[in-house]
Amino acid sequence: MKILILFVGWCILFVLCWPVALLALILFPLVWLISLPLRLIGITLEAVFSLLRALLHLPARVLEARRRPTHLALTESDGGTLRR
Repeated sequence: MKILILFVGWCILFVLCWPVALLALILFPLVWLISLPLRLIGITLEAVFSLLRALLHLPARVLEARRRPTHLALTESDGGTLRR
């Protein structure tokens, strides 16, 4: 749907001002190529921040795991209810 809207917009621009439409058609791949390194930087920074968030939350997750019961067993005598 996005591509269709983009194409219709380009056709309208071509009818109204064809030199600008042709310039946009030529410059679009160049702008896309220039934006690729910026996307890679964004992906890298997102990964770094996710790693930092995981490292900062690790002590809380370890302490939370100690508080949880480690062994929950199903007992057949209770009809399958959980018992600690």
